[in-house]
Amino acid sequence: MKLVRIIGIIAGGIAACGAQAQTIKVGELNSYKVFPAFLEPYKKGWELALEEINAKGGVLGRKLEVVSRDDGGTPGDAVRVAEELISREKANVLMGTFASNVGLAVANLAQQRKIVFLAAEPLTDKIVWENGNRYTFRLRPSTYMQEAMLVPELLKAAQPDVEFVTEQAPPLGKIDAGAVVQALADAKPDAIFSSLFAADLQKFVREGNTRGLFADRPVVNLLAGEPEYLDTLKDETPEGWWVTGYPWSEIQTPEHQRFLGAYQKRWNDYPRLGSLVGYTALYAIAEGLRKAGSADPEKLSAALRGLQMESPLGRITWRAIDHQSTMGAYVGQLARKDGRGVMVNWRYADGAKFQPPDSEIRKLRKD
Repeated sequence: MKLVRIIGIIAGGIAACGAQAQTIKVGELNSYKVFPAFLEPYKKGWELALEEINAKGGVLGRKLEVVSRDDGGTPGDAVRVAEELISREKANVLMGTFASNVGLAVANLAQQRKIVFLAAEPLTDKIVWENGNRYTFRLRPSTYMQEAMLVPELLKAAQPDVEFVTEQAPPLGKIDAGAVVQALADAKPDAIFSSLFAADLQKFVREGNTRGLFADRPVVNLLAGEPEYLDTLKDETPEGWWVTGYPWSEIQTPEHQRFLGAYQKRWNDYPRLGSLVGYTALYAIAEGLRKAGSADPEKLSAALRGLQMESPLGRITWRAIDHQSTMGAYVGQLARKDGRGVMVNWRYADGAKFQPPDSEIRKLRKD
């Protein structure tokens, strides 16, 4: 009898240890092969955050585990991958995606499967407005927010009257830069507003420089000040453009200096914007779990609504009304220094100040 009881105690002890050791799984998916310039630094960002969080004991007495997959860069592949993370890997929460159409597809799945999805990078307004749902949250400042940050600079150049004389909408990754530049030149605009990025931006800049499109003409471009894209533009960087970006080497706030030092020590490299996004996204999940006191999706969703947390860019809030974080962006101008592109005349635009009225958001959201 004693032997039976001893075995029972040992078995119970083993079971208890197993329960304590169980991790909280974050299912992470992103288009690593399609957008490596942004997503390799992004991965390094969340890996650094994961190491820091687990070194401090994890969350709720459990270690965080990130199960990462490439989503193929298409909505169909991303939904399949997300479903595998939920069903096969038993992920407690989803995180990631880059392109807007991919993010929207995963957000729809999150609503169907009732699992929290933290969209780290998609910029589409729909993900928190028209297609918003109780389980989807978005970190980066949206298209609306970044346009609102840049519009004052465009209006200064175009006043007193603003008229859009032509519009070009090339498919992502398939720009015919020569044709686009020629069409813009033919329209003879006083200023140009662009949201091109990645390889499309590089082709547009090269063709525009060659044909003199940007000479004596103000240009505003979302994202073009991010190191991911300046790294490739190098000495082709067009000077004077107003952009959103990330002047990492000049930000002297204590919270950013802590992040910068930790990132450089871990990776022997400087951070890109993706690094900061990946880092902050995983910390947001950790903070949400702590506030919820549970990995239950309903409790986590409730905890993230209104959550305030520290980040390398200062304190941010996850707005309860639309699940958009108030992370801001740096607004400045492009210049060249030592054969590479940099941001000058920059300022930080607080995301909380670039939102539409709550009444408009309530009309857009259906949940």
